[in-house]
Amino acid sequence: MNRTTLSLIGAVTALAAVTGVAALTGGSSEDADPAAKAATRLPVQRSTLLCPAPSSSDVSSTTYTAYTPQRDGVEAKDGTAGLLPAESHSDDVSDPGAGDGGSKDDSGDKGAKGDTGAKDGGKGGRTSQGGDKPVLPLKEPGKPVTTDEDSAGAPALIGTADGRFAPGWTVQQTTTIDAGSGRGVLGTACTAPDTDFWFPGVSTDRDRQDFVHLTNPDDVAAEADLKIYGPSGRLNASTDESITIPPRSTVPVLLSTLTDQRSAGVTLRVTARTGRVGAAVQAVDQKAGGDWLPASAAPSTSVVIPGVPKDATSARLVVFAPGSDDADLKVRLAGPNNSITPAGHESLHVKSGMTAAIDLGDVTKGEPGSLLLTPEGGEGPAAPVVAALQVTRGKGGDQETAFIPATGAIERSATAADNRSKGSTLSLVAPGATTKVRVTASAGADGGSPVSKTYEVKGGTTQALEPPHPSSGKGPYAVTVERLSGGPVHASRMLELPQGGVPMFTIQPLPDDRGTVAVPEAGQDLSVLNDD
Repeated sequence: MNRTTLSLIGAVTALAAVTGVAALTGGSSEDADPAAKAATRLPVQRSTLLCPAPSSSDVSSTTYTAYTPQRDGVEAKDGTAGLLPAESHSDDVSDPGAGDGGSKDDSGDKGAKGDTGAKDGGKGGRTSQGGDKPVLPLKEPGKPVTTDEDSAGAPALIGTADGRFAPGWTVQQTTTIDAGSGRGVLGTACTAPDTDFWFPGVSTDRDRQDFVHLTNPDDVAAEADLKIYGPSGRLNASTDESITIPPRSTVPVLLSTLTDQRSAGVTLRVTARTGRVGAAVQAVDQKAGGDWLPASAAPSTSVVIPGVPKDATSARLVVFAPGSDDADLKVRLAGPNNSITPAGHESLHVKSGMTAAIDLGDVTKGEPGSLLLTPEGGEGPAAPVVAALQVTRGKGGDQETAFIPATGAIERSATAADNRSKGSTLSLVAPGATTKVRVTASAGADGGSPVSKTYEVKGGTTQALEPPHPSSGKGPYAVTVERLSGGPVHASRMLELPQGGVPMFTIQPLPDDRGTVAVPEAGQDLSVLNDD
């Protein structure tokens, strides 16, 4: 008989090292069980990020910014961080089209596919598709790197960071389209792969071109199911809703080809049947520009949508109830001084398995705010929901659109990369008790020194502020928010890049970066007995 003794702490630590951010769970620290609270938190050893193909427009330019914050307790040991181009594949229900921003008629005919190559050069080391030179390799934590991409059809990117670069590794993709139906600023933070995504706020309407980009980071094929839910339940499928994503590849799918039903406010669910994928929705409105629509936070009975701009001319709230019970929600706006109920929108009823949408108009009335959705009460347990807000700035032909999903609380820290010398607004909301945070501006990509400031956010309010700038810094920089004490805090970052009278902008949520993993203390050794 052979006796092999395995330490439980060693096994869990090894699992954390392999899975990186995928080993972490969402939710606030207040909801953690006692065993998790007692666990030791260690920096993750490996992170994976996926960036969708930015645009096929001939008049687009994209800036990529990568950053890993400096952290106490992280040893200055070896590590790498970088991304490589993914292969691009088309499907019978997919193809973003060419320079017109991805137009495609309802007949199902594909538009012309853009060049999927990428140019050489750039500060971060841009390579052609299929090359093995990493894009945006980091040299040291605390200093961002950036590169520009001006060619149409730039590929999706698949990347990993390990060692000292893994905890909090962040990559931002910001695309400016000067003309056409997709004109505007389209920004997104590259995300970790997962198996389940919710996108309330997508559209199959004729005035919108919404593509979900599915990226597979692994060496085996993945399969994902796409389901769309409208005001009366699931929309009828006109084609196979199961999509195969080849290894190390990306597949774009036009949502309006999945169903014959047209609706402006629906919810998309992406579920990986096999493997894992990254999912992001690029939404382009023919009149009001467009942006990336990030996935909503996991279904919850209370949700926070942070950072509604003070000059929003319209706001459309979309909510879906995925459970077996209807959801009755209170709607509140957390402003600079207190929380109020928007006139005429005190509550919202969402039927089980259905999507509800309400137009809030210029809900902020000239002051920044955040939406808080909480159970209205009554008999029975509260029902979980997912939610997102479509925000419009400007009027007439000078409108621009962005999306803010329900965003989880920052347990420890979160980062927004690609901030400029002008145009960045950081929104912090404390839905419960007052909270204290530290905001740190990194060095710039071209030099400078970090600068930190501490802020207190009163419970039930939103604080919208211009983040600190690096001292003598030049080039794009990152902003990291650290929760120091008090209640939960949620955050988003708006980046404004106005052009020709159009208030071009994009908004990125700041969920917790999951840079640490909880490793329980070993209660005893786990013995495995093997008989010869």
